[in-house]
Amino acid sequence: MHKTALLDWRDGRVPVSTRFDDPYFSIEDGLAETRHVFLAGNGLPGRFRDGFHIAELGFGSGLNLLAALAAWRASGAAGRLRFTTFEAFPMAAEDMIRAQAAFPELAAIAEELAPFWRAGETAFTTRDLAFTQVTGDARETLPAWDQRADAWFLDGFSPAKNPELWDPALLAQVAAHTTPGGSAATYSAAGAVRRALAEAGFTVTRSPGYGRKRHMTTARKDDA
Repeated sequence: MHKTALLDWRDGRVPVSTRFDDPYFSIEDGLAETRHVFLAGNGLPGRFRDGFHIAELGFGSGLNLLAALAAWRASGAAGRLRFTTFEAFPMAAEDMIRAQAAFPELAAIAEELAPFWRAGETAFTTRDLAFTQVTGDARETLPAWDQRADAWFLDGFSPAKNPELWDPALLAQVAAHTTPGGSAATYSAAGAVRRALAEAGFTVTRSPGYGRKRHMTTARKDDA
């Protein structure tokens, strides 16, 4: 039996993990931060094509999935977006739905996907999305994964509070499961994170962060 996320709510709408003492998304504007860090940080939507595969460490409230699918649809991309997420402590369905309600711009997509969360689905396909959630400790589940992603959203809680998701061995697995020319992005600019990504084989860039965060990290894997 997998453990579920333990939450408090800030201002009634921002979920905060009591296990990691960290909010699931930016108090200021979680959607804008997701678009800046994870979409723009991975060169999206410009790289979208049929079957483009996003993988993520830390599913949380599902905000990044909703934002990615909204960008996919707005871009007019043909075919289906693939999205695989690794999550050790899944949020209860009703908590996810409550958290997503903080973003009215994504309401139509949130409503469309809500039945899957309520049904406890961890893998499903729609007309333009193939979704898989891999539940468990990513340090165990990612090495066993038999696929590679075109772009990674590295969205664990902060390295100081959730060091497991920033372990150099795990980031080496991220690199091993990235397509040539693929990318990764994270809100973290911690030196240890940047060094681990570089040692794993990424070309790492410290980029302007969102809001009050001065810097973030983007990474690219060589085409070879």
